[in-house]
Amino acid sequence: MRRQISCIIFLFSGIFSLFSQEIITAERYLSNVGERYGTIRDYEAKIVIRSGNNEMFGTLSHLAPAFLRIDFSTPAEQVIAFNGDNLTVYLPDYRATLEQSISSSARRSTGAGSASLATAQGLMLLRRNYIPAFVRGPEPVPLEDGSEEMVVKLRLSRRSISEGFREILMDINPETLLIRRIEGRTIADGIVRFDFLDTRINQGIPEQRFVYDSPASANRFNNFLFRDTD
Repeated sequence: MRRQISCIIFLFSGIFSLFSQEIITAERYLSNVGERYGTIRDYEAKIVIRSGNNEMFGTLSHLAPAFLRIDFSTPAEQVIAFNGDNLTVYLPDYRATLEQSISSSARRSTGAGSASLATAQGLMLLRRNYIPAFVRGPEPVPLEDGSEEMVVKLRLSRRSISEGFREILMDINPETLLIRRIEGRTIADGIVRFDFLDTRINQGIPEQRFVYDSPASANRFNNFLFRDTD
């Protein structure tokens, strides 16, 4: 009898312990990632962008809240720079500089002010416009088959058909809560993947880094995305 009572007490103590632990939902986990990025003033990372058979390599710099710059090594010398108000894209193969002034209304409507999904503002937009779910639960799993790198995988489904990606897969480092990989499926079922490597936070990056002067010999094209009416 005592043994039975002891087993019952042990069973219920385990149940009570289980219910006393906080249940981490995908929504809460994504919120934690957003809070983590909210503490980051700036970061620098190696970035690999894959779209179809195309690969691009470069160094990404971000300064909160919305400054972004990518200096590409492949394609060589290509640059994307956004200083919160103006977007500049330099395409050396075409000797062309594309420029776009981003108004406050355009930032609200297009999300251009967020500059990147891997920022506090970008994550805020994702939480607003997508529904997160764990791919395999909150436990870390290999980044991909055969990989020793462990990540937490989230699948984000769009709340409305107006979003550019049908769904987004996000791989997160469980120790640092930094994004390791973002993979988006477009409306045309194309896959675009961003890998963030060797991320270094709070390097003291100055605003001046995001002011880019393209070569004087390049042809300039203004308002290449849309015409600013603000």
